Amino acid sequence: MKKLLITCTELMMIQFLVPHVKYLAENGFRVEIACSDVGGRMEEVRNALEGVVVAIHVLRLERSPVNPRNFLGYQDVRKLLKENRYDIIWTNEPVMGVVTRLAANKYRRRGTKVVYMCHGFHFFTGAGRANWLVYYPIERVMAYYCDAIITMNQEDFRRAQNFGVKKVYKIPGVGVDTARFHLQNAPEIRLSKRRQLGIPEDACVLLTVGELTRRKNQEVVFRALKELKDPSVRYILCGRGDRLEYLQNLAKELGIEKQIHFMGYRLDVPEFYRMADCFVFSSIHEGLPFALMEAMESGLPIVASRIRGNVDLIDDGVGGILCDVHSSEQFCQALQKIMSMNKEKMVQHNREKLKDFDLCRTRVLIAQTLNGILEG
Repeated sequence: MKKLLITCTELMMIQFLVPHVKYLAENGFRVEIACSDVGGRMEEVRNALEGVVVAIHVLRLERSPVNPRNFLGYQDVRKLLKENRYDIIWTNEPVMGVVTRLAANKYRRRGTKVVYMCHGFHFFTGAGRANWLVYYPIERVMAYYCDAIITMNQEDFRRAQNFGVKKVYKIPGVGVDTARFHLQNAPEIRLSKRRQLGIPEDACVLLTVGELTRRKNQEVVFRALKELKDPSVRYILCGRGDRLEYLQNLAKELGIEKQIHFMGYRLDVPEFYRMADCFVFSSIHEGLPFALMEAMESGLPIVASRIRGNVDLIDDGVGGILCDVHSSEQFCQALQKIMSMNKEKMVQHNREKLKDFDLCRTRVLIAQTLNGILEG
């Protein structure tokens, strides 16, 4: 049986990788995981993978690349690799990826394969100069410390091909569980959720799911609503983050506070997809956005920023409308257009396209890719 070590934060594990761990454990891999605890959810990881993995290791790593505690995490990984032999190591995320690849370098010379999965390079079209000066050279150098890079979007795939790595793969993300969004009694859910929130049944409801951060760029939608001048339109934000107070104050400043609903972190997100009329996704940068895929599967028309990841999912003018990331005018025009058009063809197109991104397919692709790297 092939021995596999997966390294990542516990947040990534619980949010995205648990189904893949289970599938790999059922299909010829003896899996161990090593996670940094950055969000306090290690117990959830243990509960989700009890009886599935051979061992769960906790690493003293932080997300910030300049945190001195990361040296302790590097020592943890070195100790783990010294005490155990793995056939293949699958590492994720920038800090974890760098630390794991450095610690595993001498074991590569003994036959261990090292794979880095990039969920979105921090340098991208439109990124600031600092991102390119810091992250680009690091990722380029670190490419020599692994046997393969797995990317999730076309832009990252093209860039990684110019690095000094033996193999570069592109897979359609870690997959979305489309069955989770096939809710029964959708019309009843739509009405009951609106009544629960005090939203009129005939209101046009826009929805965003994601953290309230500068990267998610909800501000441009607020300004588009100001330009739209339609008080019947409501905008729901599911998520929490450090921009909550800023966005609350901005809504008041723009005079649209009655149209905005801050819902915080939600466990009933599928119901929100069902009660909305349009999904708005205005991020400045993404890898391959999970929330956008969920919205597509839920049958929502899309208005999104024209950025890496979004363009891999949305065919402009067919599956949704793409806008300049900083143009409130374009977002306003897109919302006006999408509220007046027949959305059925758009919905069907997105659901058909999303079949390639379904979890049932991507977990097989990841397993096949790891097996192919081992055999190569």
